[in-house]
Amino acid sequence: MYEIKMAGPGKNALGFEMMQFLIDELKRAAGQPVLLTGDGDAFSAGLNLREVAAQDEAGMDRFLRLLNQMTVALFTYPAPTVAWVNGHAIAGGAVLALCCDYRIGTPNPKSRIGLNEVAIGLRFPPTVLAVLRAQLAQPHTDTVILAAELHPPLEAQRLGVLHEVAEDGLARAHARLALLGGYAPDAYAGTKADLRDAVVRVDAAEEARYQRDVLPMWTSPVIKAKILAILKR
Repeated sequence: MYEIKMAGPGKNALGFEMMQFLIDELKRAAGQPVLLTGDGDAFSAGLNLREVAAQDEAGMDRFLRLLNQMTVALFTYPAPTVAWVNGHAIAGGAVLALCCDYRIGTPNPKSRIGLNEVAIGLRFPPTVLAVLRAQLAQPHTDTVILAAELHPPLEAQRLGVLHEVAEDGLARAHARLALLGGYAPDAYAGTKADLRDAVVRVDAAEEARYQRDVLPMWTSPVIKAKILAILKR
C-alpha cells in the first residue's frame, strides 16, 4: 500500500504545487494500491482560490489543464484507490474523493462534503464533469452538482459521494485496500481501464466548448469579485 497525504495551506487546497505533487505521487506509487487522505481536520477544501483569482486566461488554462491531468491520473490509476475523507472535502476536494474507487468518510457532523461550483458561478472542465457523471448515480447527480450544497458525511453517503461513514475510517480504508489489492492486478487494472478510459477522452467538440464557454468564465470580473469576497470572509 502507498499512502498519499495532502498537507498544505488553506486546508490542503489544490493549487499548482499540490496538484503536481499528487500527479508525482501517483507515479511514485507505481501500481501499488493507494490510500489518499488529508492532513489535519480536512481532506481538501478545494481549489486554491488565491491562485485562481490571480490568473489571467492563459494562466487559468494552465491551472485547469493541470486539474484535468490530476483528475485523469487518479481516476484511471490502474490499482485500487481508497479515499479516507478525514474532514472537509469541498469542490475540488470532493472531485478528488470521487476519483477514487472507494470513499470512506469521517462521522464528524461538522465536516462538509460537496460540489459547490455552480453556487460560486463556475462550470466544470469537460474531463472533470465526465468523471463526476461516471461516479455519481441519478437522481443524485443533479442534486449533488446543480443544488451545489455542502453536506455532512451521512448525507454525502446517502447521495453516493461516500460509500460509507466510519468511526474507524483509517482502519476501514486499510481493510478495503487489502481486499481490493488481493485481486489479480492485471484483471483489476484491465477492467478498470475498460470502465474508465473512455470517460476521460475529450473530443474536439468538447475542447471547443471548453475554450469558448468554460475557460472565459473562470477569469471573468464577476467570478474574480466573488472569489475575492470569499477570501475576505
